[in-house]
Amino acid sequence: MIPWLGAHTPFPDVSEALTTEAPGLLAAGGDLSPERLLAAYQRGIFPWFSEGQPILWWSTDPRMVLHTDEFKISDSLAKTLKKVDKSSRTDGRWQIRFDSAFEEVMRACAAPRRDGPGTWISDDIIRGYTGLHALGFAHSSEVWLDGELVGGAYGVSIGQMFYGESMFARVSDASKVALAYLVHFLKLQGVAMIDCQQETGHLASLGARPIPRAAFLDHLKRAIAKPRIRDWRPIPPVASSR
Repeated sequence: MIPWLGAHTPFPDVSEALTTEAPGLLAAGGDLSPERLLAAYQRGIFPWFSEGQPILWWSTDPRMVLHTDEFKISDSLAKTLKKVDKSSRTDGRWQIRFDSAFEEVMRACAAPRRDGPGTWISDDIIRGYTGLHALGFAHSSEVWLDGELVGGAYGVSIGQMFYGESMFARVSDASKVALAYLVHFLKLQGVAMIDCQQETGHLASLGARPIPRAAFLDHLKRAIAKPRIRDWRPIPPVASSR
């Protein structure tokens, strides 16, 4: 039995998360206010639930993470990055921006996919994370083509810890381009690890791998104590200059 969170109920210790049936499930209830979300992320906890379910809070073990120095850029993506970089430098068709359309990125991530329904990102989730964005704790990386948003990624930033949430693409490789710019920027800012939460083949293909929750929490504790990143601006990944 997992605990039900009231308005002021603190999170239980992550060691109390389920290990069978729904591994990683820690608690239910509460709210999605920026304050509650920050409290969760600072403890290695994240919300994930489907339409019609209560808010469910998780702390998975192992934890899927992407070390910024292990991000994989394929030859084809490197060519795309070089094209995008050249275009963005000359005010061409492709442009990369950070934080110019945060809510639009979230809504694009929530939209139905060609291979299935929309994601778990509800209006309540969007309100919670746009609240974090207004406070400077959530950020988006955006790919624009001919003035239209065609790809992006967003997540939460606390100190030198970044928590990746979701990404989308309306043209080939646009989400990977957004992620590549974001990873490169974060690496230059001293961010060593991006939380990816749950293991997927797609994330693994980009260089993410699972680590024990204890190792993740040890890194998290040190990273969130560092000063906040303030100057969010896209910097071309090294691969774009090959």
